[in-house]
Amino acid sequence: MIRFIDRADELALLESEWSRGRASFVVLYGRRRIGKTRLILEFLKNKKSVFYIAEDTNRKVQISEIKSIVSEFFGDDFLRRVELKEWREFFDYLRRIIPEDERLFIVIDEFSYLIKSDRTILSVLQKFWDTFLVDTKVFFLVSGSLLGLMSERVLSSASPLYGRRTRDILLREMRFDSAREFLDKMDFEEQIKTYMVVGGVPEYLLRAGEYNDTDRFILQEFMRKDGYFYREPYFLLSQEFREIKTYFTILNAIAYGNTRPTEIANFAGIEGREVYPYLENLMRLGLVRRIAPIGEPRRGIYLISDSSLDFWFNFVFKNRESIERETVSLKEGSLSPHFGKRFEILIRDDVFHRIFRFQTVGKWWHRDKEIDLVAMNKDRGEVLFGECKWRDNVNAEEILERLESRSNSVKLNFEKRRECYALFAKSFRRRVEEKNVFCYDLKDLEILYQKIAQQIRKL
Repeated sequence: MIRFIDRADELALLESEWSRGRASFVVLYGRRRIGKTRLILEFLKNKKSVFYIAEDTNRKVQISEIKSIVSEFFGDDFLRRVELKEWREFFDYLRRIIPEDERLFIVIDEFSYLIKSDRTILSVLQKFWDTFLVDTKVFFLVSGSLLGLMSERVLSSASPLYGRRTRDILLREMRFDSAREFLDKMDFEEQIKTYMVVGGVPEYLLRAGEYNDTDRFILQEFMRKDGYFYREPYFLLSQEFREIKTYFTILNAIAYGNTRPTEIANFAGIEGREVYPYLENLMRLGLVRRIAPIGEPRRGIYLISDSSLDFWFNFVFKNRESIERETVSLKEGSLSPHFGKRFEILIRDDVFHRIFRFQTVGKWWHRDKEIDLVAMNKDRGEVLFGECKWRDNVNAEEILERLESRSNSVKLNFEKRRECYALFAKSFRRRVEEKNVFCYDLKDLEILYQKIAQQIRKL
C-alpha cells in the first residue's frame, strides 16, 4: 500500500471518537479522489472492523454484497444463505448478531450510492441507531463522495438521521506542505507549479508524482485524449448534477473572465436570478468560490476555486479539437498567466499565514486598481499590502512604488494605521531593504517549507 501522508487532524478526531468507548455515529464526506477510503483504512488498522465499499448499482446487489461481507466476518452461514430483499430485513438481522458490549468498527464507504438507489435506507438506519446501536459500543461510520446527497439526505435538518451523528468530518484538499510529499521527484519550483495545476487532491498528486517536471505531466495527462485528466471533469460533474451542460457553461464562463453574476448569466444564456442556485451548488462542492474586496462584502465576484478545473477549462476545454487530432502543444509562456493567478491564491491561502499574523486577509480592487494582498489587524491598527509576481528578476523597488500608490486608495475604518508591505516573486533582481518591506522569492519559500517539514517530522 502507498505510504499514508498527512491527515493528522482527521485521524486525531477519529481516534478521539474511538477512545470514548461508547456508541459513535460518524459521517465522513468529501469530493471524489480526496482520500476518504485511504483515511478509513489507515484508521481501522489494528481495530476489529467490518468494512463495506458500496458500488453504484441497485439495492439488490448492494444488499447481497454487504450481506456477504458481514456473514464472513461473523462466520454466519445462515446469513450467507438467506435472501434479504429490503434494508430493513438486513439491519433487523444485524442487531441479532452484533455484540452490544464489544468495541467494533462498522464502515459503509460510499454510503451515498446506497441513498441513490434506495432512500428508505435513511429511515431504516435511523431506527437501527435509535433502537439498538445507540446502546452498544459500536463505532459506526458512513462516508460519501456525492456531496449533494450527503448534504441534503444525511446532514440536513430534513434528514431522518439529523441529530444522530456524533461527529461529521468534511475531508478537504491537502495544503501545499503535505502535497509536496507526493512530488518528491520534482524540485521546489516544479512542485509549486504542479500544485497550482492540480491542487491538493491526493489521487491527482499521486499521478503527478510519477513525473519530474510539470510541462511533461501536463502534456501527458491533460493534453492527450487518453490522459488521466482529459475527461475527469465530466466524471466529477456528472455524478453530482443532471444539468451538466449548464454547469459546464457556467464554469467556462468564469474561466473566460466573466466573474460577475450578470456576466455569467449572459454568457450561459439564462436569466440573471436563475444563475444563483447553480453558483450555490458549485460553491457547496468547493468548485467555485465567491470573493469580495476586503471591506466591501457586497461587491463579490465568482472564481473557479478548484485548481484542476480552473486549469482544465483554461487549457483543455479550449483545445479539445487539437487534442483529439493530437496536434496540441504548449507554447512558451502560455501557462504564465495561469500560474500568475494561482500563485497569488497560493500565497494568500497557504503561504501568508505561515509568515505573518493578521486577523483578516483578502484582496482589494476598485475599477482599474487592484492589490493582491490586503491584511489587517484592527486591534493594533496594522495593515499589510502585498503583491505576487510569477516572474524572475523582479525589481522590488518598482513594484513597491506602485503598491504604495494604490494603497492610498484603500479606505479602511482605522483612525491611524501602520503600514507594511510584502512582495512575492519567483526571483528578485533587486530587493528593498526597509524595515516595513518584506521580500520573498522561491528560495525563501523553499526554506520556509523545509522548516515546516522538519517541524512535522519532530512531532
